[in-house]
Amino acid sequence: TDVAEAARYLVGVGRADCTGPVAQVPLMGYANPDQVGGGLLSRLYSRAFIVADPEDSKRVVFVSIDIGMVSQRVRLEVLKQLQSKYGELYRQDNVILSGTHTHSGPGGYFQYTLFWITSKGLIRPALSSIVNGIVKSIEIAHENMKKGRLFINRGTVENSQINRSPFSYLENPESERKRYSSNTDKEMVVLKMVDEDGHELGLISWFAVHPVSMNNSNHLVNSDNVGYASYLFEQEKNKGMLPGEGSFVAAFASSNLGDVSPNTRGPFCINTGDSCDNPQSSCPVGGAAMCMAKGPGSDMFESTRIIGQNIFLKAKELYEKASQEVKGPLSSAHQWVNMSNVSVELNATHTVKTCKPALGHSFAAGTIDGVGAFNFTQGSVEGDPFWDQIRDQLLGEPSNETKACHKPKPILFSTGEMTWPHPWHPDIVDVQIAAIGSLAILAVPGEFTTMSGRRLREAVKSEFDSHGTPGMNVVIAGLCNVYTHYITTYEEYQVQRYEAASTIYGPHTLSAYIQLYRGLAKAIALNATEDLPRGPEPPLFNVTSVTLLPSLSAESAPAGKTFGDVLEEVRPEYQEREVAEVTFVGANPRNSAENATEHNFLMVERYSNISSSWRAVLNDASWDTRFYWSKGSRGRSNVTIEWHIPAGTEPGTYRLRYFGHYKKRVSLFRIITVPFEGSSSAFQIT
Repeated sequence: TDVAEAARYLVGVGRADCTGPVAQVPLMGYANPDQVGGGLLSRLYSRAFIVADPEDSKRVVFVSIDIGMVSQRVRLEVLKQLQSKYGELYRQDNVILSGTHTHSGPGGYFQYTLFWITSKGLIRPALSSIVNGIVKSIEIAHENMKKGRLFINRGTVENSQINRSPFSYLENPESERKRYSSNTDKEMVVLKMVDEDGHELGLISWFAVHPVSMNNSNHLVNSDNVGYASYLFEQEKNKGMLPGEGSFVAAFASSNLGDVSPNTRGPFCINTGDSCDNPQSSCPVGGAAMCMAKGPGSDMFESTRIIGQNIFLKAKELYEKASQEVKGPLSSAHQWVNMSNVSVELNATHTVKTCKPALGHSFAAGTIDGVGAFNFTQGSVEGDPFWDQIRDQLLGEPSNETKACHKPKPILFSTGEMTWPHPWHPDIVDVQIAAIGSLAILAVPGEFTTMSGRRLREAVKSEFDSHGTPGMNVVIAGLCNVYTHYITTYEEYQVQRYEAASTIYGPHTLSAYIQLYRGLAKAIALNATEDLPRGPEPPLFNVTSVTLLPSLSAESAPAGKTFGDVLEEVRPEYQEREVAEVTFVGANPRNSAENATEHNFLMVERYSNISSSWRAVLNDASWDTRFYWSKGSRGRSNVTIEWHIPAGTEPGTYRLRYFGHYKKRVSLFRIITVPFEGSSSAFQIT
């Protein structure tokens, strides 16, 4: 048959900006209160993919978003907006929202109290930009549905990951470890989408790696290594377009990345340079706070590019060679579960339970990718009396029941027993599977470790097999729907490193999820998803905004200057691989985020002699530009724009432009937002 006859699905792709405020908002991921936004390296996007059955109303929506994780608040608000726009077309069961897990995006979009501590509360502009960006990306995909075909391919990515808790991994049974060649999952799965004429629409890649090539000293908002991979793929396919523009959409989505780091040179003591690859990730001088993993590059920017490029190149190869067509019906299954109280049948005689959420001591130690703010070491099975007292005063002693349930975890925060001002951690969690023919996407609410993910995929695959649906491609999509930290195996849990201390529902968390996802897979295989109980609905707390962010007040320029004036000019001439840099009288970038959904802060322009006019070459979504904001006193601030001129840049005349908004007081009670712009002098690239 010809291609047109073989088009099996309707397919739509969409991309929308979800960057939000790039200044003063704490970045989400390392839980480091000093790591607040101070500018922009690359924009954050929501990338949406819709697959529909041309014969009936069945649909599946997968969205990968350049954020740390999807919060319950984000999901509930997105689904509310979708319902008001599309009725029952897009629902809890058929919409998967997955965060890429970049640690350099704005925080403040959570309703559970624990996350307020490091992100200065619930920040409405950050939440709104994420929600609106996701909805907009789905709308674009919805409006661009075409007849199309899907192809799947898988392959191995080398030199891009290490296991950052190898001592925990070694606790898993030897017989199980022997079945795998590595202590990380090196497999990438790629789903390629084309229309009925073979025109390329986009792809989704699933690969397990932490997007933490940018470390916790970074203050520029960006999408990290997987975001750079998306950028490279989209730039290649959307030829001649500015970054973030063009119809081809490439998502690099997260998977079971719980114990997987991109910092491939491993852990070293920053003070002495010695290795700290020991069970405590601790240094002889300075302890665990000195132990940091190094990426392959000379700095974090270069490491991000190296890892991102590795991932991109493998995805490109798999995409180009993809020939296995995905066909078959669409289906989706979803349940809400009270994860603090699940009974798990381990075997015919043995039933165990999950626990109320709690975090252990090693949670505060952080990891070799980002150390904790406290003096704990990883693998702590003894409480530290000083912190125990603080905890008892601040937060109350955990109940004996919770202590016993979580053993051997020494509890630092008994979040499941903290309810003021409302719960600190979720009890009600989403479990979800969407099937597109032979591809089953397991949407998991957190970070499964390598071995946990292997066990989950295997269990779901065998469930499909035993109910007459053999040969399913099972992929895990991480950081979906609600954030519940980590999920380790029972064996890894026993040694209580960071990932285990952050397995919040206790030692049997993984077994509970395996039981639940088996149930969903069975329902899909038997075509009985309608019969699944919905489960208890999650709460939507009545919080509009609670924030410690400084308020936006009137701003001023230095005497004799105005907003957008140049304070430090570019040089007249540069060569490739140099950095063109200009500093302007600036204003708080938050003004722009609150003023417009999509605001571009900068342009690199080239003078065209043919048209005698300036042409945009790059915008602020480019990875070659950096936008820095620094706050001064008395309402003043500066903006510095850097262009790291890549090799192969066309010689010619260029300039750097800045676009901002400042707050102006017009009367005692009224402050308005005024747009302005600035430009460097022209300079030559020779």
